[in-house]
Amino acid sequence: MYEKIFEKLTKSDFRSRFKLKEKDRLYLQEKGFEKIQEHARDFIKKRIAPAIIPNDGKQTPTKGHPVFTAQHATATCCRGCIRKWHKFPKGVELTPDEQEYLVNIIMEWLRRQTL
Repeated sequence: MYEKIFEKLTKSDFRSRFKLKEKDRLYLQEKGFEKIQEHARDFIKKRIAPAIIPNDGKQTPTKGHPVFTAQHATATCCRGCIRKWHKFPKGVELTPDEQEYLVNIIMEWLRRQTL
């Protein structure tokens, strides 16, 4: 379902550099995918979905949670990257379906990292 976007992402030197660290893998294993998906939904809803984000482009740390790493790997880290890679416009609140799409991309990347 997401093969086209993952194919594009793997061709990006920057995006393809992101990998889960052992600490993140252990956290994922400890919490489970369901809990991590809840975290992803919360991060997207609060940090990415609003129409106006005062610190857009700086709201997602590069480490500290597996979802953060996944967001950078999947270009779901800020509205600028989302506009470029996923074609959702900036300055407009993301719909619930758009938010779920981003969460699904993040979770798919995490699954692929744990195979």
